[in-house]
Amino acid sequence: MPTSNQHKAGDLHFLKRLNRSAILELVRRSPGLTRADIATEAQLTKATVGACIQSLLEYGWLREGELQKSSGGRPGRALHLNEDRHVLFGAEVGVHGLRLVACTLAGQVLASHHEHLVPTTPEVTAELLGELLRRLMSKVAVKGRLCLGLGVALPGPIAPDKPVLRLAPNLGWRDIRFLELLRPHLPKLEGVWLMDNEAKAAAFGEHYFRTGHVPESLIYVSAGTGIGSGMVVGSHPPLLTRGVQGLAGEIGHTILQPGGLYCHCGNRGCAETLVSGWSIRAALGIAEEEDLIAALLPRLEEAEVQVALRRAGEALGVLLLNLHHTQNPSEIVLGGSLTQLGDSLLAPALDFFKANQNRLLGTTQQVPLRVIQDSTFIAARGAAAQVLASLVHGSSDLI
Repeated sequence: MPTSNQHKAGDLHFLKRLNRSAILELVRRSPGLTRADIATEAQLTKATVGACIQSLLEYGWLREGELQKSSGGRPGRALHLNEDRHVLFGAEVGVHGLRLVACTLAGQVLASHHEHLVPTTPEVTAELLGELLRRLMSKVAVKGRLCLGLGVALPGPIAPDKPVLRLAPNLGWRDIRFLELLRPHLPKLEGVWLMDNEAKAAAFGEHYFRTGHVPESLIYVSAGTGIGSGMVVGSHPPLLTRGVQGLAGEIGHTILQPGGLYCHCGNRGCAETLVSGWSIRAALGIAEEEDLIAALLPRLEEAEVQVALRRAGEALGVLLLNLHHTQNPSEIVLGGSLTQLGDSLLAPALDFFKANQNRLLGTTQQVPLRVIQDSTFIAARGAAAQVLASLVHGSSDLI
């Protein structure tokens, strides 16, 4: 049984770690704060702030910048995240490709890679991802940095209590411990390892890497081979809605057309049977090996393509409205490969959403809906953000 002195020493260590974490989070969200600013916002003594910042400077988490004007007393130096020491790795396993990024603490992408891939087994995918990550680690912009870890985004629900991919219906994978398959191929990659659903990872990154005004809640909708979403709420750190089985956000498998076409999940009339990359392929006879966007862009003036994309866009608009009414987030972000199809798909969706979002309350207030035209690395970058958050808000001795 520990003595009271040991208990107090442990508490002191915990409090110092907690203060450093709070200060790092303040600087991350509001770059350019001075020590005096931090003492005021964090409600800590100047001595405590000074000691914590000195540690964060020595550990390479922060750097000092320009002198800031002061209304009284000595001017203080602006504090920023140190973008030159650490690296965060993120990867997305998509149905038709692998996307990898190496990021700084502020989410700046140092290096990236997108590899087209025909759907295959988890083992083959893990081996290829390991090889591609080793190449990324050897890039000039990445070499020599301290690795903080790797986040992997996957196309299906993740068990909320363990790192298991429950089901990736568009890959045919079930109950896959993907990180265990990947580890033997990356024996030198240190730090935190984690995995999450790709839409949830993307939502987290869109929220966590933002500075300045941060929305109270945000939903990211991923429109690609499948359709998914992730919702993040609050801050310090933001929390993802997961559900008891990890199914929260699986909007692609909500039913829009009872008795409709069979979905890959086994149900009938799922949203994905109306709006998804695979349903558009099926409607237009585009082979699995072809790049869907590259195949469609030259054909956007064809009547058959216009009809298929308008129908898909209308279904997407219904999904967006359903999310607005059931979750009512502060902001909706729409990404995924299908946004590259432009107005042929997006105009029917956005027009429907805009025309109907205020009917229930009769208000003129619009919920912002932002479209990301190129979201190739959004989920991978979001997985990297989750690595950083687990370190900043966890119990790591690196901070």
